[in-house]
Amino acid sequence: MGVCGARFLAAACERDERTIVNDYHALRDYLMRQKQDEFVLSFEQIEEIIGAALPRAAHRASWWDSLRSPDIQMPQREACLAAGFVATRMPDGQSVRFRKQKNERRR
Repeated sequence: MGVCGARFLAAACERDERTIVNDYHALRDYLMRQKQDEFVLSFEQIEEIIGAALPRAAHRASWWDSLRSPDIQMPQREACLAAGFVATRMPDGQSVRFRKQKNERRR
């Protein structure tokens, strides 16, 4: 295998190590520790928190929408709501605003 082939394989393996997760407990725990009522995290920061890559769907605003399809289990939404936050993808398409909910809506 040539140098280019070896580099491609190494890059592919590196991507495979950053698997996409359906477990957002780390995000929930991070949010629960926050003192601010509102703040923004980049997708990169969220990926660091969860220790994995976000799926492509995370780039769509609807993926973060707390009111979208409440009957369908969406682990990222459940994690945010469990921590008492509502998430909204920012217009830049690369970050998410987290806003603390009123106590009566908190799970």
